[in-house]
Amino acid sequence: MHKALKSMLDKYNCRGMTDYTNALREILQEIALLGLWRGKFFEKAAFYGGTSLRILHGLDRFSEDMDFSLLNPSEEFDLSGYGEYILKEAQAFGFELKFDEVEKVYDSPVMSAFLKADTRKQMLQFETGEEIINVVPKGKILKIKIEIDTDPPADFKTETRYLLQPIPFSVRVYTLPDLFAGKMHAVLFRNWKSHVKGRDWYDLIWYAANYPELHLKHLESRMIQTGYWEEGKNLTEKIFRELLINRINSFRIDEARKEVQPFVKQPDDLNIWSKDFFTSLVRRIKVI
Repeated sequence: MHKALKSMLDKYNCRGMTDYTNALREILQEIALLGLWRGKFFEKAAFYGGTSLRILHGLDRFSEDMDFSLLNPSEEFDLSGYGEYILKEAQAFGFELKFDEVEKVYDSPVMSAFLKADTRKQMLQFETGEEIINVVPKGKILKIKIEIDTDPPADFKTETRYLLQPIPFSVRVYTLPDLFAGKMHAVLFRNWKSHVKGRDWYDLIWYAANYPELHLKHLESRMIQTGYWEEGKNLTEKIFRELLINRINSFRIDEARKEVQPFVKQPDDLNIWSKDFFTSLVRRIKVI
């Protein structure tokens, strides 16, 4: 096993197939970030979303997709060239991936691609032993969706964060108050296949406990862009808190809890979830 790969794997304390699969996904995500850095992607774009929280800020749940935003709107942005950097970096660590761009079926500023890997074949790089490998179904494909917003909402700031594995490199990422604003937009307005996305609510708890400052102006810009707020009106702190309380009163907690369970180490931690619990979090949020 590659020395850097072994060091990355050791931090997961894997015990079964699920642990190894989560570790594989996250290691591939970090290798993808390294490839993007090699390709100077972060001169044009920034990382945001749940995976950025997990990798750069220690969010205690696993995340599947990788979300990015251009620093400035551009209709000419080309995603395809960056796939070559990701695949080359993965190959250097013994992984075989495919990079498949998603053809748009309707007009959207979001460009998408999938990193795809044969789970069983790639897990051989971990030297796990047959007792783990044989549990993985043959032909099981691990997918990591990559999305880039080419028409980002205004009023956000970015910062540079550093990763030390598999080698030292840098990643441009939204600042935490703007990341929180993006997550709050999802909490308030995301309609996810008619289901509740419990990961959004899990992340809300994480923000309230660790980084409770929320950039209200960036939330307003997101709401205007998506049609949930009228341009020219002022989104006040009072209105924001009322929107959140109304959302808490209407969302389906049992569905949310069930959706997030596969991504957390301690599902029993979700037992405290209730409308009263989430309402108590509203007071913890600091609007800036």
